[in-house]
Amino acid sequence: MLSVLIVNWNTRDKLRACLASLKRFPPNEPHEVIVVDNASSDGSAEMVRSEFPSVKLIEPGSNTGYARGNNLAFAEAGGDWLLTLNPDTELQDSSIQTALNELRVKTGFGCCAVRLVSPEGKIERSVRAFPTISSILADLLGNGTAYRLPDFDYKNPGPAPQPMGTFLLFRKTALEAVGDPKAPFDERFPIFFNDVDLLKRMWDAGWPCWYSSAAHVLHHHGSSTSQAKKAMVWESHKSLVRYFGKHQRGAARLLLPLIAAAAFLAALFRAKGYHAGFRP
Repeated sequence: MLSVLIVNWNTRDKLRACLASLKRFPPNEPHEVIVVDNASSDGSAEMVRSEFPSVKLIEPGSNTGYARGNNLAFAEAGGDWLLTLNPDTELQDSSIQTALNELRVKTGFGCCAVRLVSPEGKIERSVRAFPTISSILADLLGNGTAYRLPDFDYKNPGPAPQPMGTFLLFRKTALEAVGDPKAPFDERFPIFFNDVDLLKRMWDAGWPCWYSSAAHVLHHHGSSTSQAKKAMVWESHKSLVRYFGKHQRGAARLLLPLIAAAAFLAALFRAKGYHAGFRP
C-alpha cells in the first residue's frame, strides 16, 4: 500500500487543488491520504473534512513544524511506500504510479524524486549535492558549482544526492535502515534541512535517492514559508549550522564557528534584522 503524507499550514486553496488532483490521478493500487494540519487559521482543516471525507485528517492543535508534522503522519501511515508531498503541488497525470513503478525496479535506491515544474512550465533546479562547509563557503563567494550541481541533467533519470523534499517517495525498508520508520525526520530541524538530513543518513546507509525524469508535479514554490519570511530566513540559516554540527567530520569541524558567524551575518542581512526563527 502507498501512504501519501501532506503537512499543511495556511495553504487551503493550494491544498484543495492538491487533494483534487490526487482524486483525478490516483495510483493504480491501494493507497491512503493523510493530512496533518498545523493549526491553520484559513479554514484548511474544515475544508478537508467537508470536501475530502476519505482523507485522514490529523490536527495536533499547534504549528508543530514540518518535521514533527510529517512524523505524526508517518506514525499513522500503513503503507510500505510513503510519499511526502507538499500541499502546494498538483498532479497532472499518473506520475505517482510512474514513480512507484520506477522505484520498485530500482531495488538499490531508498527513495524517488521527480521533476518539479513551475506554473510557467519551467523545470525547477531542485537537486543539489549534500552541503559541506567548503562547498557552502564557495557558494557564498560566488562559486556554487560543487553544491548547486548546475550540470545535473533533469531530462534523464539517475541518482540524485539531495532533491528538494517537495515530492519524496520512500521505501519503508530504507527508512528502517536509518531509524524509526514511524518517525524518520529529526525534529531538531523543524522546517529546513530535515529532508537533507534524512537523505544524507539514507545515502550513508547505502540507500541513495533516484530521480525520475518521467514523472513530474506542478509546484507553486514556497506557499507556506513565504508567509513568515523573516522567521524562515533565520530558521534556514540556523538549521544549516545544526546540519554541519551533526554531519561534518574531520578538520573541517574547526570551521564551524566561522560558518555560524557567517550564517548569522547573512541572516541578519537577508532578513533586515534579527528573529528567533521557528517556535512551535
